[in-house]
Amino acid sequence: MSKRPAVWIAPLLALGLAGAAAAQTPVKVTIDLRPAALRNTTSPDKAMGAGIDGAQRGDIDRLFSGHNVARMRSAGLKPLTYRLRTELGIEAWHWGGEGTWSDPAHAQGYWVGDDRQTQPILTSWGYKLPRRGDTIDNANNNDYSRLTDGDLATFWKSNPYLDLSYTGEAEARPQWLVVTLDDTTPVDGIEIAWGEPYATRYQVQYWTGANDYDPTGRWVTFPHGTVTDGHGGTVRLKLGPATMPVRYVRVLLEAASGTAPAGATDVRDRLGYAVREVGVGRWGADGQFHDLVRHAPSHTGQTQTHVSSTDPWHRAIDRDVDLEETGFDRMFSSGLTNGLPMLTPVSVLFDNPENAAAEIRYLKRRGYPIRQIELGEEPDGQYGDPRDYGALYLQVAKAIRAIDPALELGGPSLQSGFTEAYMLPGETPSWTRRFVTYLRSRARLDDLQFLSFEHYPFDDICGDIPAKLRDQSRLMRRVIAQLRADAAPAKPPLVIAEYGFSAFSGRAMSEMPSALLMADIVGQFLSEGGQTAYLFGYPPNVPMNQHQACAGFGNMMLFQADPDGQAKDPMPSYFTARMLSGDWMQAGARPHRLYATTVVGGEGAVTAYGLVRPDGKVSLLLVNRDAEAPAQVALGAVRPGSAASAPLHGAAQVVQYSPAQYSWISDGVASHPGRDLPPERRRLDRWTGELVLPASSVTVVTVTPPR
Repeated sequence: MSKRPAVWIAPLLALGLAGAAAAQTPVKVTIDLRPAALRNTTSPDKAMGAGIDGAQRGDIDRLFSGHNVARMRSAGLKPLTYRLRTELGIEAWHWGGEGTWSDPAHAQGYWVGDDRQTQPILTSWGYKLPRRGDTIDNANNNDYSRLTDGDLATFWKSNPYLDLSYTGEAEARPQWLVVTLDDTTPVDGIEIAWGEPYATRYQVQYWTGANDYDPTGRWVTFPHGTVTDGHGGTVRLKLGPATMPVRYVRVLLEAASGTAPAGATDVRDRLGYAVREVGVGRWGADGQFHDLVRHAPSHTGQTQTHVSSTDPWHRAIDRDVDLEETGFDRMFSSGLTNGLPMLTPVSVLFDNPENAAAEIRYLKRRGYPIRQIELGEEPDGQYGDPRDYGALYLQVAKAIRAIDPALELGGPSLQSGFTEAYMLPGETPSWTRRFVTYLRSRARLDDLQFLSFEHYPFDDICGDIPAKLRDQSRLMRRVIAQLRADAAPAKPPLVIAEYGFSAFSGRAMSEMPSALLMADIVGQFLSEGGQTAYLFGYPPNVPMNQHQACAGFGNMMLFQADPDGQAKDPMPSYFTARMLSGDWMQAGARPHRLYATTVVGGEGAVTAYGLVRPDGKVSLLLVNRDAEAPAQVALGAVRPGSAASAPLHGAAQVVQYSPAQYSWISDGVASHPGRDLPPERRRLDRWTGELVLPASSVTVVTVTPPR
């Protein structure tokens, strides 16, 4: 990254003029202050927040030290969101330590927390699901599918809450399991060891697409793949007169036996479908079935399977001691919520509505401020049918509405605004559109009061980072337009439940591009009418590399942690957060008005977001994404009653953050800041509306226009 701005830009800024850059054609930035150009009204206490996620064993205690809490709060990001990592890990969540089992004699079954807990909840845990059918998950990924674990004593079972007795639908929802073979290979047979309840009617199908998200793909039933009189047990089917080259095989479960294992007394034991083991392969000339599936009790050793849903039944012995969630009492008493309502999660995919309702009752009994309840997290990333999620969503929504109808319900924290439905051909590939259409079909669209999504624009964080930064503006526009179209006719407020550079760690997250991206995401989202953007990477952390060796080492973090997990070195996102929440905006809850702001020139390197603060001052957030060249800008405003832009001049406060203040020393896991200074601040009493933006910089200009 160029250090040139540190040599000669700062003296020019002191003059507040273009100076030596006068030969350049200025980039024209214009804020339109006419009423018709108003784009949003918000405040820092509502618009800019951060999140606390689940953690590894022991990390919660280290995180909530007085030192760490004070340092995190000093960033000025006031709203807080609680991220539910158990939902990503296919685990049930015991939000409190006290509660009841549906089978208390054996400490197993379906758990409901006690809304009158007697002990403060400092830490909570997830519980692995012993009826799991997914090989991989999106959290710690340390469990495996029971469909291909090689053990006939275990089984996958679908979620009983999708039975029509719970959903209220006219017909039961079909369920399915998908086997993904290692390669496309000739197949003509399947072996299914059924559990209880088993399927009495089902189809064995293959996927015609080139990959699992191919929009041209469809499921086709094997020539002999239809079964209408299933009786359980272990069955081996010859699927056709000849083998067919396939990679993805689905068993579509259409009617259930309604039977339960011997001794079962809970009605949920006989709802849905259960499969003990599945094999896919071909029949030999000797009449023997040759299984191509790898069976092992390990997600790395078994052939991959995905399922439509999972029974949340579990046992006390299933607690995952390596996945911790912050206890509610610790969270609310820490000060991190800043006395504001917390975006609060309830588990949906891998839990039950009664437990969600008990959680809300507990929070209300304790008097904790809650307003928005996020139902589930990243269900689009769990490869299920969005209509199944919708059916569960409505059950949880109904249970919460019975407690407090004033709470705002929403979600589902989409892992991406562009997520396509996994192997679900139909009228639209959009997972979100299918979910919203389902709610509408049930006349329950009013239960979606906000739509939350995650924004990590770059999986690939190698290569031309400045080019990626420029492309982010286009991506954000597309995401917002897509979500608003998918949610129509409803118009729920949009919430970014998490944002950051990438879902995978790398050097760019700890270099100046992280500051530029943060400023652009927040500025653009709010200027497009977004409600709240929550930064991911609130706690101290350490440099990592998760995905691509070329990405180097870095992380999303406000502070780099010392060996004891305590906040040490402030990172670019920390200083940017302070600029956004305390310079661009005035701290507090008073309203700020964001207006349309245009940029002409600069070939897409410069972005600008303008607002009027409660004190009447005009404030512009300016980003120069060019890594090599500074940009000369001329600022103007179109005022009410005028059609032309006039220079924005007067007394100005300029706050600027660039490579003159920060550098990153890349050294693997030992990477750390080299230069680590706060933003430069200048007061310009007779400013004429022009200044220079250093390469790779974030600037806030706050102007008191002359009367």
